Amino acid sequence: MNRRRLLQVLLIAGSLLLCGVAGGYPKPSAYRIAWELGFEHSMLKRIVVTPKGSKTAQAYWYVTYTVTNSGTQEEQFLPAFEMLTEDGKVIRSDNNLPAVVLEAIRIREKVKTLESVTEIAGSIRIGEDQARDGVAIWAEPDPRMGQFSVFVGGLSGEGVVLRDDQGQPVTREGQDGKKEPVVLHKTLQLDYHIPGDERYPGTDEVHFVGEQWVMR
Repeated sequence: MNRRRLLQVLLIAGSLLLCGVAGGYPKPSAYRIAWELGFEHSMLKRIVVTPKGSKTAQAYWYVTYTVTNSGTQEEQFLPAFEMLTEDGKVIRSDNNLPAVVLEAIRIREKVKTLESVTEIAGSIRIGEDQARDGVAIWAEPDPRMGQFSVFVGGLSGEGVVLRDDQGQPVTREGQDGKKEPVVLHKTLQLDYHIPGDERYPGTDEVHFVGEQWVMR
């Protein structure tokens, strides 16, 4: 078992023990039970940009995508893109990124209407002609990326309350200090592997390992 997979197993196992969850971690339904948006994505890509006012170039990783609503009513798309690095760090996309990075990606991809995570958030109208094109961006966390995953939230209305072995909801402290149930949502997991080392960052081929739906 590789390092990242082992780390994921240990994290999940630890969560189950702490919460007292019996019967394994919740999984998405085998059939659709809630609204779901169509999601097509590009290969993860690397770009190097020099932010305004800086003399040092910075590397960024990004994935472009198209989201489509094939349902019967408009749906709210509130995207959440998170990267799980090989050493277990979870990094939210589009975190304090210089505007020049998005512009550089639009120029490279030749898509002027490419929207950031905050710009694309909102109602997605019905039909392929109403599809929206977006991009999620991360500052490079490590020149040696190795094996890592990207989690895409906001694509489905399916959710489940996490329960312990007594059938009681697992809770956590909310922003107001009150206890609230832990709710897991159907999330798309994209797995990648980039071989090589930090000596020649950006020169190694990006391998898309696969994707799966998980509850997160």
